[in-house]
Order: sequence, then structure tokens, then C-alpha cells
Amino acid sequence: MNERGESDSPIGPEKLANNVWLQHQPTAEPVEERGLAEGNPNEQTSRRAQDRERLPNALDRIRQAVRRNREQRMVNLWHHVYDLDRLRQAYLGLNRKGAAGIDGETWQMYGKNLEANLQKLSERLRKGGYRARPVERHHIPKADGSRRPIGIPVLEDKIVQRATVEVLNAVYESQFKGFSYGFRPGRSQHRALDALYMGLMKRKVNWVLDADIRGCFDAIDHEWLVKFIEHLIADKRVVRHIKKWLKAGVLEDDMVRQQDEGTPQGGSISPLLCNIYLHYVLDLWIDQWRRKQAKGDVIAVRYADDFVIGFQSEAEARRCLDELRERLAAFNLELHPEKTRLIEFGRFAAANRK
Repeated sequence: MNERGESDSPIGPEKLANNVWLQHQPTAEPVEERGLAEGNPNEQTSRRAQDRERLPNALDRIRQAVRRNREQRMVNLWHHVYDLDRLRQAYLGLNRKGAAGIDGETWQMYGKNLEANLQKLSERLRKGGYRARPVERHHIPKADGSRRPIGIPVLEDKIVQRATVEVLNAVYESQFKGFSYGFRPGRSQHRALDALYMGLMKRKVNWVLDADIRGCFDAIDHEWLVKFIEHLIADKRVVRHIKKWLKAGVLEDDMVRQQDEGTPQGGSISPLLCNIYLHYVLDLWIDQWRRKQAKGDVIAVRYADDFVIGFQSEAEARRCLDELRERLAAFNLELHPEKTRLIEFGRFAAANRK
């Protein structure tokens, strides 16, 4: 299936993916334009309007280049990141009440001398003098009694990561599969649920794998992640700065710890890096599996590290689950044993269980 939901499979329409009903709909929902944040430093409105018009045009050229050749490696991206207008828009898009990182810099403090600060930041990014700072880690209690680690990057890391994500989205949005819904422009949990509902109702689904990847954000292997990124990104400056964020370390209990795995949670770059990792590890794999291995219907919907796969037959469901465990293990990931289950589905499921 291509990104419009159309089937390009030689086996015919019976193997259409579950979002075929959206094939005549836009790939991304229209997003209401965000208003100016309260308390922004004084700037001319006309200048901001011009910035908003110019910045998308630059990204459109990247999107067009990717669409013309999906295998093309993008060479010249970094200047889009350190563009002064893009950095300004990234700053304005941050949560102005967000917690400060280890340097204590807040949104309001940085904005008091915004243009000078952004100019200096842009120059450091252009000349290679930018240094990523460690992420301050806190733990938030979860309902099951465990704790979720949350990182707080310094403000300038938040700005640069947000600008980088905007540029990289222009590359990856045409690459990601249609059944991936988490942390993507114009997509949401509601769209994922709609696609799942239609898949379950319209396709022949008798068994459902409801799965969760255990500690996915903390388990992502840095070496594999960089290899995946370099598959499409040939701009060494982009790759170098992603490595900086990955290697910046975590400040916890007054100690900075270096990590060989995991993404900097709390920063804008983390969800995109997770999507890139799972695109190559899971999405491409399951899409190929249902085309070449499955004989019955198979649907899939993924939102971040949670996903649902529906199968027509129990035998194929169990075979896919076994092979999926091996696939994830090869890339340092595993299914959460308490949050993953294979269940019978359909009008006769309850009767069959009895």
C-alpha cells in the first residue's frame, strides 16, 4: 500500500491495509494555526507573517525532492535548522511555562534578549560551536506503581531540537507508513482509533494482538538508530547533532551518567527518533510480513510504542507473534509481558472461549 492507502500489491485487493477507507482523504488533518504566545517579546507582526510564509516554502522543496526519489539521501539540510527565522518560530512554539533545565534558563528569561540570543545560537550552530547539555531526569509515578523517567533539556536544546524536527519531518513524513499515527503532524490518537475501528469492522479479523514495547524510549540502541538515520540523511551536521543529544548524558542524583541506549525524553526530538527506529524495526517488517507471509487479512495500527495487529487466522497470529519477538530482540527491544496479549475477536469469540 502506498501512502494514499492504495494497494500496489500483486496479490490483489483482498490484502488492502486497514486505512483504505481514507484513500480519498488528505493524509494529514488540517491543523489550526497556533496563535502568538502571551508575553512574547515585541516584534513586528508583518515580519512574523513573512517568516511563516517563507519557512514552509523551504520545507516544501525538501518534500518535493523526497517524493521524486524516495531513496535519495538528503545532503544539505542543516542550514534550514540554524535559520534565524526557524529558530525564532521554534522558540515561540515552546511551552512558556515549561520547566527549566540544568542551566536554570526559562522561556521568559531567554525572551528578554531574544534576537541577540537567537543570533548567537544560530552562529554557534553554523560554525559547529553548539554543545548539547545533559538532560535533568525526574521520575513520575505511574498507576501500576512503577515510575516513568522524564527528562528536562535546557531551553536552547529544546529550541534546536524543535527546529530540527520540523526539518526532518519534511523528509520522513513521506517515508512513514500510513498505519503509524503517533507524534506525527496532522495525526492523533483519535485518528488511530478511527483507523483501528474501520479495520476491525471492515476486514476479516478473528484474532487481535494488542502489544506494548517495554521501555521503548529507554531501550533504543544508539548505533542502530544512527544507521537508520543515515539511510536517508547524508548531511553529517544533522547526524552529528543528533549524536550530541544522544550522548549528552542524564543528570540524576547530582551525577551525570552517559548512556549507550535510549533517547532524550522530554525533548522534541525524542518522539521523532522513536518513530524512525520503529519505522525500520517494526513498520517495514510487519508491512512486508503481511504482504509475503500472510495468506489471510492482516491489519496494523501503531501509536508510538503501542500497536495493534489483527489477523484472520489464529495460526498466522501466533506465527507472527513468535517472529515478531525475534525481530524486536535483534534490535534491543522486547514486548511487555503484562501489556501484550493475543485475544480471539469477533461475534463468536465469547462462545468459542466458553
